[in-house]
Amino acid sequence: MSLPLKLRKYASLIAKNGVNVQNGQNVVIRASVDNAEFVHILVEECYLAKAKKVQVDWIDQHLTKLHYTYQSEETLCEVKDYYVEEQKDIYENLSAMISITSPIPGIMSGVDTRKIALRNKAYSQALEPYHKYTAANLTQWCVAAASNPVWAKKVFPQLDADKANEKLWDAILTSCHVDDDNDPNKAWEIHNQEFASRIDILNHCNFDKLHFVSELGTDLYVGLVKNHIWAGGYELTQKSNIIFNPNMPTEEIFTMPDRLSVNGKVVASKPLDYGGNLIENFWFEFKDGKVVDYGAEKNQDSLKELIEFDKGSAYLGEVALVPYHSPISEMNLLFYNTLFDENASCHLALGACYPTNVKNGENMSKEELLEAGGNDSMEHVDFMFGTKNMHVKGIDKDGKEKDVFVNGDFVI
Repeated sequence: MSLPLKLRKYASLIAKNGVNVQNGQNVVIRASVDNAEFVHILVEECYLAKAKKVQVDWIDQHLTKLHYTYQSEETLCEVKDYYVEEQKDIYENLSAMISITSPIPGIMSGVDTRKIALRNKAYSQALEPYHKYTAANLTQWCVAAASNPVWAKKVFPQLDADKANEKLWDAILTSCHVDDDNDPNKAWEIHNQEFASRIDILNHCNFDKLHFVSELGTDLYVGLVKNHIWAGGYELTQKSNIIFNPNMPTEEIFTMPDRLSVNGKVVASKPLDYGGNLIENFWFEFKDGKVVDYGAEKNQDSLKELIEFDKGSAYLGEVALVPYHSPISEMNLLFYNTLFDENASCHLALGACYPTNVKNGENMSKEELLEAGGNDSMEHVDFMFGTKNMHVKGIDKDGKEKDVFVNGDFVI
């Protein structure tokens, strides 16, 4: 099958299984101008799925860098009322949200990280009332990916740009079960059923905490909130029970850490692209839930901006289990993109929790969620720490231990 036909198949999958567009529903797509050809296909597939209106919010990463370089902090942090009103209308009308990630790794190198942090904080604060629409699954949302030559060349440096771009597209499509012979919609149905079986086992275990140990130096205890819920694969919208897949691809099963019950050291196993800067070989030390020390071999200033973004960004909001021998991991590629790298490795997230990871969490106020042990932040940034020899033990409230991972893979 040619690449154009595969891209059509992929776009249809995102529209029908990713956000599961409903008859008469509005759709908003956020994507890079570098991916215009694919986005045109995706827009048409959303209309074929009976969308009422499809809006595309374009991103130009090169222009964004110029804005950060030359605009003042004051100008960068101006959030216009008309923009907030537009976003309010989008979310309150329960539009389906599609984000197409297509990073240019390291594009913000040389840009003042303070400017990036201040601008992100200003926009996050202005749109804070609408974070719940995706965090609590009030509407469908999906993050998927599209290749671009610069990103592809970073992943496949030995190839020329065109060949690298073809190779990265192939990796993206394969990871999403889009190939010549199968029905990707059926493949995702089977994939979701596999998630459901393991989630049932973990929820039945009802661990009090998890203990992670790796050959890189990780030795970390992560407490779990009371009445936590493991999730993964598909989700359901709160009121209408519409099935959707928020991440394509996905291999993770995740739940809510107790914000104040994380202790020990975690060493990252993959770089983190944060704000366009690549943070490499970094680590965190936690005490009573909070990051109390950290370090990085490269771009430690960006790591500092993440931790100090707001009060909650120094605490965890997610813990996720991904077997080392997951399909994406076995590609043996470093994607330099969280959507893929987090699905090849156990990971943690600094910042906001997902309310749906605790019983009745979607109906809790912010204060009630904090009281339950969840975390509140305008950030949610995943970083990878899983390894080939990762050992994970689940510990119940009586102190009894049970192996969850041995040598990087599930044994439970």
